[in-house]
Amino acid sequence: MIDRAQQHQAFTMKVKALLERIYGPDSLEPLLEQLFELLHPHFADSISENLYKWSQDNILLITYGDTIRPLNDKPPLATLNHFLQTHLQDVVTGVHILPFCPFSSDDGFSVIDYKAVNPELGTWEDIQQIAQSFELMADLVLNHVSSQSQWFQNYLQGAEPGRDYFVEVDPEADVSSVVRPRSSPLLVEVETLAGPKHVWATFSADQIDLNFANPAVLLEFAKILLFYVQMGSKYIRLDAIGYLWKRLGTSCIHLPETHAMVRLLREILEMVDPSVALITETNVPNRENLSYFGNRNEAHLIYNFSLPPLILNALLQGKAEHLKTWMMSMPPAPLGCAYFNFTASHDGIGLRPTEGLLTETEYQTLLQCMEDFGGTLSMRTNAEGIDSPYEINISFFDALRGTAKGKDQWQIERFICSQTIMMSLEGIPAFYIHSLLATHNDWENVHRTGRKRSINRHQWSLPDLEQQLVDETSPHAIVLKGLTRLIKVRRQQDAFHPNATQYTLHLPNQALFAFWRQSMARDQSIFSIHNLSDCQQKLKLSDLNLVTIDPWYDLISGSCIRGIYDTLLLEPYQSLWITNKFEGLEADGQTCTLGVETDNG
Repeated sequence: MIDRAQQHQAFTMKVKALLERIYGPDSLEPLLEQLFELLHPHFADSISENLYKWSQDNILLITYGDTIRPLNDKPPLATLNHFLQTHLQDVVTGVHILPFCPFSSDDGFSVIDYKAVNPELGTWEDIQQIAQSFELMADLVLNHVSSQSQWFQNYLQGAEPGRDYFVEVDPEADVSSVVRPRSSPLLVEVETLAGPKHVWATFSADQIDLNFANPAVLLEFAKILLFYVQMGSKYIRLDAIGYLWKRLGTSCIHLPETHAMVRLLREILEMVDPSVALITETNVPNRENLSYFGNRNEAHLIYNFSLPPLILNALLQGKAEHLKTWMMSMPPAPLGCAYFNFTASHDGIGLRPTEGLLTETEYQTLLQCMEDFGGTLSMRTNAEGIDSPYEINISFFDALRGTAKGKDQWQIERFICSQTIMMSLEGIPAFYIHSLLATHNDWENVHRTGRKRSINRHQWSLPDLEQQLVDETSPHAIVLKGLTRLIKVRRQQDAFHPNATQYTLHLPNQALFAFWRQSMARDQSIFSIHNLSDCQQKLKLSDLNLVTIDPWYDLISGSCIRGIYDTLLLEPYQSLWITNKFEGLEADGQTCTLGVETDNG
């Protein structure tokens, strides 16, 4: 246990330079003392970095609190907990409950009160019940706040707190260089007690950007961060963090002050609870996204935003070319950091991460296929003032209804292949609940809300969902059962640790996407191989360079591999996890159910 003086010294060493970088030297000392007085009662016994927050056992679920609706008066969060306990207790280890605070728009991302739970969902007790069995991820929506929040209402009246919490801009100012994720106006005119003002609103007129150049805003969010940790959060997701700092004449995205703020929040978490992980949400091209690892001192986790469109394109085209190019460009995550892998989320499939990766022909084919399979496109205004596609709005299950050739009979197999690729890659896998449930496009929801993203935000009634899951012929039951089995197998493999070695394999057959994972102790190898096509494909095991002294086994089919020079036949969209270590799993030493075409051994 360290005393107060030691805490103050350690705190000053960690944050003083960051505060000066963000706010300059003039008001540094008072701010430093305010922040210390706020945090020091909550300091952990040892202020040291935890480099081992995760293992191959970590699997997350992404869901809204009311994705599963009860028929009785039971709160949706209690119903969600019931579903988790019944179906996913031994499957996922953590749950990202999308914004659960009172809100005014954007399905939760326009927060009215950060410290309250939306009464239509339940209570903090319901949240903590889930957090007792599953590691909780909470959203810290810090770029903007609801126009109905008390802060903004105070701003309109010239009252505190809130009077100086927002960014006022001259409507004649040149904002053309500002990077926009939407086509809505950047500036919103509002009527204040002092007359009409124009305030910054990156996402919508109801989501007013906060002014982090005011240190009081930082202190407010430090309090909220502490509160979320106290309520059991093990992951803190920084929503839309890239747009945090504003400076006219710049792009106002990924500015140095924004990166310094991420570093500061990380330092705060590590002083308060080193087991908590900070995750940045930056739906931007890959190089920009990678910058949020910093020098191993910013985000613990970053969303792997390139994955959804690249996996989708690979399965539409039936070839591994762009996935391989992307994989080779991805540096291993630094120690203490990891990639956050996903294929679907509450938002659409972002297209900016494909920039510089897909050919124009493939890009246009991707867009056309998504519309053919029941999806739609959302637009944003680019730097030239032209509207261009920003994201695809579609259920990821329905996005794989076919290929570039059209719809076919392989939707379930193709979809499970996509999820198997995702959970095989370096990083922590996260499954959107509608991926585990193979939920279709919900156009009725789109028409009801008037929002394109609602297509992938279906709300199941619990009885209807349970009825589908007991029907073994329904796609919902088939996918959940299949993915559950794969996830449970994956969780036992040391070579699937989020930081285990990953190496791209260059097979001559472009329909096969293959890579090698090796455990950190170097005692387990897994060759992860995926047929991206709707045809049988041949795999020459000699191309993998399997070591002759080890027995080899496919974790997915449950089959041994007798000859390391065999040629295997992979069925359409079949995946293999070929490993030399399978303790705890039952290998069939007598039969081999893999398709063997020849045996040259």
